[in-house]
Amino acid sequence: MRGKFRNSYEKPEPFVPNKPTKVKFTMNDSYHTFLKGHRIMVQVQSSWFPLFDRNPQKFCDIYSADESDFQSAANRVYHTEKYPSKIILNVIK
Repeated sequence: MRGKFRNSYEKPEPFVPNKPTKVKFTMNDSYHTFLKGHRIMVQVQSSWFPLFDRNPQKFCDIYSADESDFQSAANRVYHTEKYPSKIILNVIK
């Protein structure tokens, strides 16, 4: 899911620079099994390039973007008392 579609697929909206924004995303279940002692790692990234497609790091139509639309960007994941980041995992017994 591209971040600009976080509230609606019909009305994409840009993020506001340097303003924490809530993004709620539910992934489909995969029924993975993690045995005792195993660890998981979660990666938050701004692009799946080169696996899927490039992210111009700019609010635009990516299908009509040209090279000048692609720019470098810093991405932050906040994890403070005021802006808690969290991942909720369901446990099946």
